[in-house]
Amino acid sequence: MTREVLYTIVRAVNYVSLFYVLTISTIYFVQLVSASIGLKEYVRSLKFTDYSRYVYSDNMVPISVLVPAYNESATIVDNTRNLLSLDFGQYEVIVVNDGSKDNTLELLKDAFRLIPIDQPYKRAIATQGVRGVYRSADFPNLVVVDKENGGKADALNAGINLSMYPVFVSIDADYILERSSLAKIIYAFMIDPKCVAVGGIIRIASGCEIVDGELREINLSDKPLLMLQTNEYLRAFLTGRIGFHKMGMLLIISGAFGAFNKQAVIDAGGYTPRCIGEDMELVVKLHGNMLRGKRDYTIKFLPDPVCWTQPPDTLRDLKKQRKRWHIGLIDTLLRHRDMAFRPSYGRIGLFCLPYFWIFELIGPLFEVLGYITVPISCILGVVDLHFMLSFFLVAVLYGIILSVGALLMEENTFRKYPRIGQILKLYLFAILDNFGYRQLNSIYKVEATFGYRKNKSSWGSIQRRGFVAEKKEK
Repeated sequence: MTREVLYTIVRAVNYVSLFYVLTISTIYFVQLVSASIGLKEYVRSLKFTDYSRYVYSDNMVPISVLVPAYNESATIVDNTRNLLSLDFGQYEVIVVNDGSKDNTLELLKDAFRLIPIDQPYKRAIATQGVRGVYRSADFPNLVVVDKENGGKADALNAGINLSMYPVFVSIDADYILERSSLAKIIYAFMIDPKCVAVGGIIRIASGCEIVDGELREINLSDKPLLMLQTNEYLRAFLTGRIGFHKMGMLLIISGAFGAFNKQAVIDAGGYTPRCIGEDMELVVKLHGNMLRGKRDYTIKFLPDPVCWTQPPDTLRDLKKQRKRWHIGLIDTLLRHRDMAFRPSYGRIGLFCLPYFWIFELIGPLFEVLGYITVPISCILGVVDLHFMLSFFLVAVLYGIILSVGALLMEENTFRKYPRIGQILKLYLFAILDNFGYRQLNSIYKVEATFGYRKNKSSWGSIQRRGFVAEKKEK
């Protein structure tokens, strides 16, 4: 290969990378504008909604809360206590112990005085064997299921089989709900009979004071990695999710906190076992099933029902989490590749799925290549300094605009962080996010792409920390 051919290839890669950064940044900006409109409409609707008046009404739709748990001894008791204390009338909490190897089940037995019962149920979805069902002597709406290990999706399917109510909420065992979250998320089903799924917002609990499963005080962490994730979650949910919701193309409802019409999920076949990205895969499956059946439906995101989580606090665990997320994305896209670019699937097939294929799956490769080839090309004289500065300016400037835009929406609506010191800290990390952290996540995605075949069936493990420990560090 001659030097001239090599330079031509490198120059082409540079321009493709620049085109990618420009295009994805423009898409994100459109999402930001769409999200700001959607958030404004949502806040306006809250003025005419008094949750406190109907939260215990007999007309309220009852809910089953499903908690899949595998080796969750660090948080399972606090999580369950939190769920049992929510402001809602008729609901049940079903904790599914998915063959844990630690003392998750024993902790539940001791904390809630569990009693084994014979529980008949309809096996609407096939699952691994159920070894036992328990009820609490103190909390009549608590059910604990002990089953053979089958993965998170299988545990959720078992919870669906045992649930009594028409709507179920899935929540991870290391998350905490605000007291009004169930009332707010069920409202979407009550005002819209066509609704089959609703996602709520996830926020970072690191730095907050949580006692016995109750959120006492909202604060920010002192650890830079946790602060970067705090801003990242705000940007992802307040721009990406609201933006896609406003455009009628929501494809992801976080497995950490989502509500679903139970019959619609059963009709779609339930969660797919041994699927790493079971949350996104279920939503895509729901879209496909409803569109093929030519049924009128909606899938929504609400920015106010809040779920709090503790994110990875080491780069090692962060890498595991982000690679797992990206492998889940790849797996979902491959499973439903027949929907992409198909007019019969409407905007989901023509716009949403192609976006995820081109920008979320393939895009990080061009972004990382650009970060590598553009500076080298400038040194070798393949491109001039103006091109290199343009590339990095676009990449960084758009990122800052999106991060700051998400914070502006947060402060103009919910104001979860009211103190001036908290606001300044958030803005500082919104800027720092674009100088290394965002690029690092792109590298993780590229690694996940090349390691997909090897790791597509492996969840990996992330170190869990109890919520009480977070309080002590404050």
